[in-house]
Amino acid sequence: MRKSILKGYLIMNVIHPYERKVYYYETDKMSVMHHSNYIRIFEEARVSFLQQAGMPFEDIESQGLMMPVLSAECHYKRPLVFDEPFAVYAKIVKFNGATLNMEYRIISKKSGELCADGTSSHCFTDMNMKPVRTKHSHPDIYKLFSDYLGYEMD
Repeated sequence: MRKSILKGYLIMNVIHPYERKVYYYETDKMSVMHHSNYIRIFEEARVSFLQQAGMPFEDIESQGLMMPVLSAECHYKRPLVFDEPFAVYAKIVKFNGATLNMEYRIISKKSGELCADGTSSHCFTDMNMKPVRTKHSHPDIYKLFSDYLGYEMD
């Protein structure tokens, strides 16, 4: 059973950081996670965030929407190494019904250090890649993203 929190009169699912360890195939000869994998981890965290919020990608896509990436950025602070456990704290920082911006922080569960942070921006389109404004066309999706705007993970 999912825990929920009361925000005003809205019951929201509690969203936890995305957690796992660094896999061997993600590392280079120095046992350091290759820089390209951090963007993939942002995507894994975004998928986890939506799943926990009650709107998995398959539900969004089943309603005829896609969320293509407009941009992604990562700032590397300290490399993760093979088998190191980490947590990703994702947050919706901007949403207007047509675009979505998220921020990510990757924290080592071993040391507590910030290893990387970054952002991604997305738009909403129909299956033909035509832009969509969700406020009127998909009010349930619009409400979900609006409700979680600024949500802070524990």
